[in-house]
Amino acid sequence: MAETVQLRGATTADIPQILAFIQGLAEYEKLSHACIATEESLNETLFGPRPYAEVILADYNGLPAGFALFFHNYSTFRARPGIYLEDLYVLPELRGKGIGKALLKELGRLAIERGCARLEWSVLDWNTPAIDFYKSLGAEPQDEWTIFRVTGEALKRLGTPIEYAN
Repeated sequence: MAETVQLRGATTADIPQILAFIQGLAEYEKLSHACIATEESLNETLFGPRPYAEVILADYNGLPAGFALFFHNYSTFRARPGIYLEDLYVLPELRGKGIGKALLKELGRLAIERGCARLEWSVLDWNTPAIDFYKSLGAEPQDEWTIFRVTGEALKRLGTPIEYAN
């Protein structure tokens, strides 16, 4: 039997599988404790009135194999949109079969089709298999940038309105 990879956009019926992939990714990245996504929150943020991201699912020989979750960002210097790949995950037992490459090629195709100036993502610095894979596809690390993040209580403090005195 010929091995096949099929890609498709996710629908609401895929939410349980998307959550399972997210949980698998969190486990791989040793971040299960930080994964609080639920089917309800995915339904609201991916398929609600204001979708914040899109998902492409990969099937391998007809069975769920992986996913790519992405959204648009914007380059002010280029005055054009971009695609930011938030998560790419392939089941461990199916890695090395071209599934991740197929997902990235599809994102590249979408970026070109949508007039995007770039496709970018972050990778954990210890994940050398992923880093090597991305480099083999022509991706270049952006070592001159440092990612900053504000979450939890710090985000609440930052988002508290400031009262100005007259």
